[in-house]
Amino acid sequence: MTTAPIYSLTEDASRAESAAWARFSSANDTSEFCKSWLAILCLQIERVNGGLLLLGPDADGTYVPAAIWPHEGRDLQYLSPAAERVLTEKRGLVVASDGGSVARRDHPAFVGYPIEVSGVLHGVIVLDVAASSEAALQRALRLLHWASAWLVDQFRKRAIEERDARLARLALAMDIVATAIGQRQLEPSLLACANELAGRLNCDRVSIGLERAGSAEVRAISHTATFDAKMDLGRLIGDAMDEVLDLDVALVHPPRDEREVPAIAHAELAREFGDIAVCSVPLLDDGHAIGVVTFERGEGAVFDVETVELCKTVGGLLGPILRLKRDGERSLWYRGRIAFGESAQVLFGPRHPGAKLIALVIMGTVLVFSIASGLYRVTAKTVIEGAVQRVAAAPFDGFILQTYVRAGDTVRSGQLLAQLDDRDLKLEQSRLTAEREQSLRKHRQALATQDRAAMMIIAAQLDQVEAELTLTNDKIARTKLVAPFDGIIVSGDLNQLLGTPVEQGKVLFQVAPLDAYRVILQVEERDIAHVAVGQHGELTLSGIPDQLMDFTLTQITPVSTTQEGRNYFRVEAQLVNASDRVRPGMEGLGKVAIGQRKLIWIWGHTLFDWIRLSIWKWLP
Repeated sequence: MTTAPIYSLTEDASRAESAAWARFSSANDTSEFCKSWLAILCLQIERVNGGLLLLGPDADGTYVPAAIWPHEGRDLQYLSPAAERVLTEKRGLVVASDGGSVARRDHPAFVGYPIEVSGVLHGVIVLDVAASSEAALQRALRLLHWASAWLVDQFRKRAIEERDARLARLALAMDIVATAIGQRQLEPSLLACANELAGRLNCDRVSIGLERAGSAEVRAISHTATFDAKMDLGRLIGDAMDEVLDLDVALVHPPRDEREVPAIAHAELAREFGDIAVCSVPLLDDGHAIGVVTFERGEGAVFDVETVELCKTVGGLLGPILRLKRDGERSLWYRGRIAFGESAQVLFGPRHPGAKLIALVIMGTVLVFSIASGLYRVTAKTVIEGAVQRVAAAPFDGFILQTYVRAGDTVRSGQLLAQLDDRDLKLEQSRLTAEREQSLRKHRQALATQDRAAMMIIAAQLDQVEAELTLTNDKIARTKLVAPFDGIIVSGDLNQLLGTPVEQGKVLFQVAPLDAYRVILQVEERDIAHVAVGQHGELTLSGIPDQLMDFTLTQITPVSTTQEGRNYFRVEAQLVNASDRVRPGMEGLGKVAIGQRKLIWIWGHTLFDWIRLSIWKWLP
């Protein structure tokens, strides 16, 4: 038994196919392309009763019929289950008309194939094929597969065209943004943007207005250096812009469909100046309209969907730029008023609960600090000094022979601290002793001869030698430096200076007692007015951080010293309960108790004083 060839065509079918090919090659839109494509496909496959092409998905996620064969009135609803199955499985299927997965020879079958581009489903084609052999159905499925390449190519071309259109719109929007940024002042920037938009969008006139007190103020009209906003042109354009601000949407005249909001002011503007189309879009900044751009065309085409979307994009990009330029030219008083209004809106408006909570916490804290009181204390750096401090200095010019202590050592009264070299002094002592003996002999000889003049001269020489000898003996005795009392060596380390010369009066050691200390506080100039003799405080030292010691102020010196760019006054205090671990030279922090003050004053008086001084400084 033989079967008719797949591509055998009757004369009527041949003419229908030729007509379909003619429409296919000259298709002007997607609908005509799909219809002619489906007709050619169904005529190429034998025994096709009907064909359905579904494309989508649309906004609701559904696929709608794009073409039906053999005619539009044909009801092919029965092909929907097969189409849904193909869309779900995303592969070509041959399904029996009774719902089975394998078609029998004596039953019609549904052949379906998905239209998929880059992994995205764009539609499905389903054919109702009369009872045929399995081989014929497989050939039909292969033809569907090959023929779907036309639709895939069509979708890809459309995607490329849409991408090119988006890029062109983006390039235009970026050019407008560059034009706006290129001008430093607001007015030149508005006029430059209006001129650029008029030229790029084929508009006879483009106007830009900024919101002021709830209405639009026309600030620039393309190709117009000066204009009067009170004249008919400025008034009508302003009314059209107010219409956009009131409705907070883009408006187009004439409306593109019945669902659009009627634009009465736009219609009046078009009628007055003979415009065939008017479009106005808001200038948006953070979702709020700060102005309006109005486009007018006196000839040519009306504003299509793509152009309106481009205008909206331009409005969204220009809004923040123009707002920054406008705010930059406003006065300081106006900026402060706007900032205050925005802050008030945040605090008392319907939104921003977090800011309101923070404000309540701050207000509560300030209120508590304004009512509650606390002990105000002045903090100062402190250092421990001995109440009495003695110096062991070089008694004469000499050389260091030996040292027995260094800084930090505890010494007893009379303990040897260091010794100077006395060899030269002892030689001098021997010489002077010899001279004294010689003078004594001479004095005895003069006494024996009763030479009164010689006796007097020799007696004077003898007194001189005795004085020099006494001085030398005294120097020899003072070569040994001893501790004046029990205490601690505060400074002095001569271990590295043995044999080196020292000058008379050079300080070699400082000794402080172990049981008598005084506290030196460095109080800042801004706090010295609160400090008085007799006040009490607490002290903690870096070496004894776990123990607090009390002190009482005993003296305030009227001389200040500068450290790290600040002035400090020296304040002396007496320790009340000194620790046995305290040593002279220790440093720490002391706090002087001044008295009870409000907490807000304690934490804020430094800032308030600085503000007072700053205001006083700048007052005439």
